[in-house]
Amino acid sequence: MQIKRTFDFLERYKNEFPGKLAIANKLDGKWIEHSIESYAEQVDSVSLALLSLNIKKGDKIATLSNNCPEWNFVDLGSAQIGAVHVPIYPTICEDDLRIIFEQAEIKVLFVSCSEYYKHIQATLNEFSSIEYIFSFEAIENIKSFNELLDIDKTDVRLVEELNNIRSQITEGDLVSIIYTSGSTGKPKGAMLSHKNFVSDAIAVAKLHHLDSKHKVLSFLPLSHIYERTFHYSYLYLGIAIYYAEGLHTIVDNMKELKVDGFLTVPRLLEKIYDRFITAGKALPAFKKMIFFRAINIALQYKIGNKSYFYKIKLKIADQLVLRHLREALGNNISFVGCGGAALQNRLERVYHAAKIPVYVGYGLTETSPVISVNYGKHPNIKFRTVGKVLDICSVNIANDGEILVKGSNVMSGYYKDDIKTSESFTPEGWFKTGDLGRIDKAGFLHITGRKKEIFKTSGGKYIAPSKIENKLKESFFIDAALIIGENKKFPAALLIPNFIYLHDWCNLHNIKFKNNRILLQNPKVIDRYSKEVTKCNKSLGQFERIKKFILISDEWSTPSGEITPTLKLKRDFITKKYRKLINEIYEEDVIENSYPKRIKLGILAKIPKWGQ
Repeated sequence: MQIKRTFDFLERYKNEFPGKLAIANKLDGKWIEHSIESYAEQVDSVSLALLSLNIKKGDKIATLSNNCPEWNFVDLGSAQIGAVHVPIYPTICEDDLRIIFEQAEIKVLFVSCSEYYKHIQATLNEFSSIEYIFSFEAIENIKSFNELLDIDKTDVRLVEELNNIRSQITEGDLVSIIYTSGSTGKPKGAMLSHKNFVSDAIAVAKLHHLDSKHKVLSFLPLSHIYERTFHYSYLYLGIAIYYAEGLHTIVDNMKELKVDGFLTVPRLLEKIYDRFITAGKALPAFKKMIFFRAINIALQYKIGNKSYFYKIKLKIADQLVLRHLREALGNNISFVGCGGAALQNRLERVYHAAKIPVYVGYGLTETSPVISVNYGKHPNIKFRTVGKVLDICSVNIANDGEILVKGSNVMSGYYKDDIKTSESFTPEGWFKTGDLGRIDKAGFLHITGRKKEIFKTSGGKYIAPSKIENKLKESFFIDAALIIGENKKFPAALLIPNFIYLHDWCNLHNIKFKNNRILLQNPKVIDRYSKEVTKCNKSLGQFERIKKFILISDEWSTPSGEITPTLKLKRDFITKKYRKLINEIYEEDVIENSYPKRIKLGILAKIPKWGQ
């Protein structure tokens, strides 16, 4: 059947895979499964219930929820009556929430649990447009989702109204407004049509090797477009979706279910790898030597490597060590989609060497989201790139290096913001991604930086911070990094240590400490980080090299404000938070030698001259 609207995926699923499990989540230790027929019935019930509340085409329906089947029932149920779904990230800050409520004029709000409701309760009282609030779980004084659905589903008037409205919805109709994370300013609402979602989901589905025999684990937020579009893709292919119980159970759920794939961001793959390395370091001396020799073989992995000698070494490394990484994820993973940020090249190599194929892609909320993706075998995959451009869109590289996109997956504009919309498109209709890149001779797209993040030093040299930050994070010792230096003489770095690895290193070197703050004042620790920064500097141009750095004991996270829900750094927020420390870096008399200076919240260190 021809699919033009998001809810058409349900009809296809029912026709192609009748009786099959479609979606499941775990409650009280038991998996609650929904067949495709049950799924579709719940979606229709939501549509009928909303119509009974006099919800009209164009009205805004918001969800503030973790991943659960009910989120999907509301998503497609509102789509069937022409209502516009506005998904909201559960831990959104109050300022951003006010912007969304005020601009979108939400009529119906669905909240999953009391924790999320308490988070927004004070803000809700400021807005009179919200007529109804329903909860997926029991919340005192809030009507439940089940109460909403407790209507006469055989009411002829409602059923006829639903069928009539559904038949008139077109692929060009607005189906969702997704607010961007606001890493560089206030959130903007990307307006996305059925066509945007459908074209991208089907294009991605054509690249999958997964089909109706497979199952996937879902844990990235459905409130963001990455996981949502892939859900439509899974529906298209008849793939069963299981929701992880929580972030702390992801690996356990993979083992239990033996899922075939999942979507992720680089951070999870980094954590899994770090744990694997930590386990290897705890082995007895001889086994530890074998472990790290196997890791070194994996780090040499190349796509399309035909060396017989290397294949033999890799096979031995797999039997002795790498298979344990595969087993840790259930021993059945054949697809890992990775996006949202740059994945370290060493991780790409190790995971592929361990037969856990990680396919890196690229996209934005405004492009529904996938623009390009690495997938399959050589020659359709290339490390250090974000793959080849999908056939539903075109990419052009502007004179200044910015990536421009046209296609059926590109949004129509930002909701109630004509100025931002106009600024985001060229006169010829190309969407400005804000990212810098290039396309190589083989057709692979390379991301080289972020246009708005590039800054100029006082010497007139341009610095692309993300490139340096990604290089720094290749160190086992560094968990996060932020490069600064706009209009200054040189670039410097704020570094968040990988404390798990650092603690192991300290134990090995008999370094005692009471807490992380005191630990970061230890000259031996600072010297160790100086070596890591110096190693990074060797791969950089003279003007890009880091001259000083600060070690910070804080954790950067979404709740504390340093990271967006899509795990991007909030540069403005971080630089304001550490303004005093940053000012210390650029004071003329801050440090006149290579010894550390102790200051509040961190350590300011100068890289020795031999490392500059």
